[in-house]
Amino acid sequence: MTLAIEKALTGIEGFDEITAGGLPRGRPTLVCGSAGCGKTLFASTFLVNGAREGEPGVFVTFEERPRDIVDNVASLGFDLGGLVEEGRIHIEHIAIDPSELAEVGDYDLEALFMRLELAVEEIGARRIVLDTIESLFSAFQNPAILRAEIRRLFDWLKEKGLTAVITGERGDGTLTRQGLEEYVSDCVILLDHRVHNQVSTRRLRIVKYRGTAHGTNEYPFLIGEDGFSVLPVSSLGLAHKVFDERITSGVPDLDRMLSGGGFHRASSVLVSGVAGSGKSSIAMCFAAAACRAGERALYFSFEESAEQTVRNMRSIGLDVAPMIASGLLRCVAARPTFYSLEMHLAIMLREIARFQPSLVVLDPLSAFLDSGESLEVQAMLLRVVDYLKSKGVTGIFTHLTHDQTIARTDAGLSSLMDAWLLLLNREVNGEFNRQLYLLKARGMAHSNQVREFVMSSEGIRLIEPYLGENGAVTGSARRYEEARVRKDEVERRAAVEALQERVEQRRRKAEAQIAALQFEVAAEEAELNRLVETEAEYRRQSARDADGLAAGRHSFRHTEQAG
Repeated sequence: MTLAIEKALTGIEGFDEITAGGLPRGRPTLVCGSAGCGKTLFASTFLVNGAREGEPGVFVTFEERPRDIVDNVASLGFDLGGLVEEGRIHIEHIAIDPSELAEVGDYDLEALFMRLELAVEEIGARRIVLDTIESLFSAFQNPAILRAEIRRLFDWLKEKGLTAVITGERGDGTLTRQGLEEYVSDCVILLDHRVHNQVSTRRLRIVKYRGTAHGTNEYPFLIGEDGFSVLPVSSLGLAHKVFDERITSGVPDLDRMLSGGGFHRASSVLVSGVAGSGKSSIAMCFAAAACRAGERALYFSFEESAEQTVRNMRSIGLDVAPMIASGLLRCVAARPTFYSLEMHLAIMLREIARFQPSLVVLDPLSAFLDSGESLEVQAMLLRVVDYLKSKGVTGIFTHLTHDQTIARTDAGLSSLMDAWLLLLNREVNGEFNRQLYLLKARGMAHSNQVREFVMSSEGIRLIEPYLGENGAVTGSARRYEEARVRKDEVERRAAVEALQERVEQRRRKAEAQIAALQFEVAAEEAELNRLVETEAEYRRQSARDADGLAAGRHSFRHTEQAG
């Protein structure tokens, strides 16, 4: 059964991750590269972090004086002088003058080994740095002697059980000028400092690592005031946690366009649109909403300074200055042309790891298109997206588009996103009006309506769609259409009311006419009844007169008979 090789942590952020534990313990490691690529700083970081963790070390310099070494690593925040005073690090300066050396057949490095052994025993060193190997072997021209002495040096380091870092200048077509050290080193690390389009990039590659698996890609690394750090892009992937929790966008009308309200936590949201369409404003609404919930938000701006961003947000009633002062919101502004894509990626991931935000904004991604090819930009974005998802962080990405007729991004970024908001400026009747489209929202039902996008001192509102005769209308056209509809409605209501009045008048007139006719009929009926009664009375009177006349005649006749 093969035992796993024992490793010593370097304390270099990211490097221990891609090597699964650091450098091979008790074995030599060669760190090579051109001048100024960071070899000495890498070795110093390895030595200082070891001393802090209880592994004293010896720094052997063949060129720079101890004072210079202390001053140089102070730029990384290391108090090397204090560690020397505490006896945890010993700096051994060995000045070699090639003119004083003579190369003979039996020449060896016994004197060097004696000095190294004394230094190691003095502090009980477990780590050692030799900077640089060219200075040690600069006087030797015989390859056989050179090879033999290098092997002796490496074997001596192994016998002492020292975890060693040996720096070397890169040769012409070889890893080092001698072209021999890589064959006797257990681990070979190549540092590269290249310049492309006037932009410098530092990259690290593990050329060889005996006895263990390791990352084989090129990794961007940083040398800054916080030390030496490597971006372990190989650790990124699709293994990340999925959240059902929703977060607000800071725009209530936008949240209502999503079933359940808001976006999923750790989503990647793309906000694309033409210039002046409101991309940065929506992105800052996301960040401000996170801060109001007591969470931290990190805002990367690649076109505006932090002060300018704060001022601009006040125009929509959003004051983020108190959020920055409280430490919940952090704005990092940098021009894309200041660094390479890899360097920007490393800086962003380092800032995210340190600030530990719940939401990150990159505004805008399109600013990087001039710094590299679209595929490189897409690869960088993919790494950022994967990193944010692995940390459960929500990502808001803005992107400037130049063509309103095609719903796509220049670098093909939309396919990487969980949600996509498209903002457009529509020209109608001589004015621009903003519109918002929710093109995509993975894992949730969402509105397919076009919303008018309105920014004012009271914030952002998404107005319900208004459909005119020729489709959705916005801005002045909408107000004109609404006024026209209101006017038509008033006219219709007036026409109805006028008709109702005419009908009512005719009804009242008809009722009056009916009443008059009824009165006439009643009068005529009364006259008729009077006439009928008069006629009846006449008949009755005639009957009485006839009876009286008849009775008179009878009496007269009776009188004549009596006479």
